[in-house]
Amino acid sequence: MPDYFPSYSVVGLLAVVGVLFVAAAFGAGRLLRPVVPTPEKLLTYECGVDPVGEGWAHTQVRYYVYAFLYVIFAVDSVFLFPWATVFDAQGYGATTLVEMFLFLGFLAVGLLYAYRKGVLEWT
Repeated sequence: MPDYFPSYSVVGLLAVVGVLFVAAAFGAGRLLRPVVPTPEKLLTYECGVDPVGEGWAHTQVRYYVYAFLYVIFAVDSVFLFPWATVFDAQGYGATTLVEMFLFLGFLAVGLLYAYRKGVLEWT
């Protein structure tokens, strides 16, 4: 029996314990919460405003654009941390430096495009 099977059993046991922990938390919440349905509680609740009229509402697209830009730069920061750890390794310095500046260049071109299109203006 190879040595790596006990490692997988630890991972599997940890996954089972995690699933059981989540199931126990949901079960405890279901058992401990009060259940007293009233007509007011059964109404649809949207930010304190009573639902009146149609269910359709206009949404500003710019909020999604800001969220998308945030995701792009969050992914950028996720790639910067491993790069910083490899940058100091022997034989990888110049290569990783060029690759990271290429990656940051692509992001800068995307940011410039968003700026030219007026996406970054809050009006």
